[in-house]
Amino acid sequence: MSWYCDAATGHPIHGPYHDFEYGFPLTDEAPLFERLSLEIFQAGLSWLLVLKKRPSLKAAFDQFDVDKVAAYGDIETVRLLADPGVIRNRLKIAAIIDNGKRIRALRDSHGGFAAWLASHHPQLPEDWVAMFRQTFRFTGGEVVREFLMSVGYLPGAHRTDCPVYALIARQDPPWLQVGSRFYEKQ
Repeated sequence: MSWYCDAATGHPIHGPYHDFEYGFPLTDEAPLFERLSLEIFQAGLSWLLVLKKRPSLKAAFDQFDVDKVAAYGDIETVRLLADPGVIRNRLKIAAIIDNGKRIRALRDSHGGFAAWLASHHPQLPEDWVAMFRQTFRFTGGEVVREFLMSVGYLPGAHRTDCPVYALIARQDPPWLQVGSRFYEKQ
C-alpha cells in the first residue's frame, strides 16, 4: 500500500494515521485487537470511513479491551447494531466479539496475542492468511495482510523514500528483522 504515502500526505485524517501508526510495530493487546477489528470493519468499505468512525468504535467497544469485548452478549450486540457511530454489520460485530474470546484464549496457549504473532514469525503472507483463518473470524486475505503490514509483521506499508519508513526502521519491526528479501524470494 505504498501509494498511501502520497495519498495521506497533508490529509487531516489519513495523514496522522500514516505518519504515526501505520507500519509501526505493536505489542500491546488492546491496540492489536483494535487494529485487527478496524481492518475487519474496513472490509468492503473505505479506510477513510473507518478512520472517521474510529473514535466512536473505540468508545462503543470499550477501547477494545479484550476482556470486556469477549464478555459481550446479546444486549451489547443489540446496542452496537443500534449505534449510528459504528459500522453496523452484524457479521463483523459478531466476529469482533468472538475474536476477543479467541485472543483471550491465546493468553493461555501462547502468553497473549503479541506472543502468538511473534511465535509464528516469519511466514509468507499466504501462510499467515491460512493461520488467521484457522484462529479468527472474518479474516480474509486483505484483512490479514493489511493488519500485518499495519503492525509491522509484513513489509510494504511505506515506500523506502517515505520519511516514515526511516522512523519505523529504527524501531526494528519484525519484517525488517528477517529482511524484505525473505518476502521477495518466495
